[in-house]
Amino acid sequence: MIFKQVFDNKSSTYTYLIASTKGREAVIIDPVLENVDQYIDLLNELDLKLVKVIDTHIHADHITGASKLKQVTNCSTLMGEHTPADTVEIKVKDDEIISIDNLKIRSLYTPGHTSDSYSFLLNNYLFTGDTLLINGTGRTDFQNGNSKDAYNSLFNKLLKLPEKTLVYPGHDYNGKQVSTIGDEKKFNPRLQVTSIDEYVNLMSNLKLSKPKLIESNVRRNIHLGAN
Repeated sequence: MIFKQVFDNKSSTYTYLIASTKGREAVIIDPVLENVDQYIDLLNELDLKLVKVIDTHIHADHITGASKLKQVTNCSTLMGEHTPADTVEIKVKDDEIISIDNLKIRSLYTPGHTSDSYSFLLNNYLFTGDTLLINGTGRTDFQNGNSKDAYNSLFNKLLKLPEKTLVYPGHDYNGKQVSTIGDEKKFNPRLQVTSIDEYVNLMSNLKLSKPKLIESNVRRNIHLGAN
């Protein structure tokens, strides 16, 4: 398997490129529009064919590069079935398998940060989008976010995966690239709660400012980044 993690300095977004070494087919998770040329260069450098581009959810803090990647590579666009983006070509259900050559990626419906949030599991690599962050969790105060849903996604789904599962988040603001389910269970301050009510109370008192350009970003991302 080929695996590359690309960081966007402006939005602190992680984009992931995964490919099969056998058939050279690739998938990109959570691309950032401004970095599409970098992804294309990486695909060419590694002699890979992009077949699918995945967004974990409708992003509020950056514009997705999904549409531009499709224009350049003719790849298919993919999101979870709860997405409001009508132009997505492939909409997967919870626990569906996405095949890329011999790689099997499992979709996991993990709402809470947004109502359309999905995570994706490949072997022991877990791509959590904004649902589970390193030492944090995704905010739940816009885009139909719901703290009770987030609690269930975290405690009844993601945190039940093996503790050695590698956590690759959609963002990090402190230079951390990867964690594990075990470390997040032990050290993530948002996860040291004893009940769903305690988690809801914690999330309702964060008092975070909204992302800049959220309205225009969401509007464009519903069209997969197209103008």
